[in-house]
Amino acid sequence: MGFIKDIDESQAPLLDHLIELRARLLRAVAALAVAFFVCLYFAKDIFGFLVVPLTEAFPPGQGRLVYTKLYEQFFVELKVALFAAFFVSFPVIANQLWAFIAPGLYAKEKKAFLPFLIATPILFGMGAALAYYVVMPTAFHWMLGFQGSAGGLTLEALPAVGDYLSLVMQFILAFGISFLLPVLLLLLNRAGIVKREQLISARRYMIVAAFAIAAVATPPDVISQLMLAIPLIALFESSLLAMRFLEKRDAEEAAAAAEDSAEGPVTE
Repeated sequence: MGFIKDIDESQAPLLDHLIELRARLLRAVAALAVAFFVCLYFAKDIFGFLVVPLTEAFPPGQGRLVYTKLYEQFFVELKVALFAAFFVSFPVIANQLWAFIAPGLYAKEKKAFLPFLIATPILFGMGAALAYYVVMPTAFHWMLGFQGSAGGLTLEALPAVGDYLSLVMQFILAFGISFLLPVLLLLLNRAGIVKREQLISARRYMIVAAFAIAAVATPPDVISQLMLAIPLIALFESSLLAMRFLEKRDAEEAAAAAEDSAEGPVTE
């Protein structure tokens, strides 16, 4: 990766760093603001996309969303726009963050950190997709199964738009953030804070922690909790495999470097 330069030799004054930080924060906020107004224009379409799993869970033509406060739908559209704007503007925000911290890193550190920065939105998107396409339809079918009658009265699900949006955001954020577990573990491992052997010895505790996180992060139904806990365990095991591969590669590179240094300069 020849385009990555080594750490900057210049030592800029603290005031210059603060000025640069302010400029990059303003660019990030401006990108978020522009994305917010664009997403606000399409808020109804975005919310319609988020409603699809619930629509498909209801029998055809029977689903309804209600709002009991006259201003509730307006604030729902604002939340939808802000929620979507963060995802749309994330590449710009991440680019500004990288541009600020990259000059203070050595070339080796840049090469080590950049893949994690790229993997973060990919893994988050995978978790959000799992929540939207698999978990939410399954959970909504299970939740709507309680409709019927009790004591001669009809039990009918009438979800409110605000409550439904909060539930959808909870699903997407819980699965998206949980899928960042490999990034966190690998960063800790590369920084020397956590070793693979330590994680292997703590495997049983990690399994318990996965179910505990799933119980807290998802709605109180067994299906969604299992659908989060099982991928968390799989991601933990995949992190261990990735650590093993990286440690093997580092050992091979260290052995090759030691061999080259042992040979010394070639003399005629």
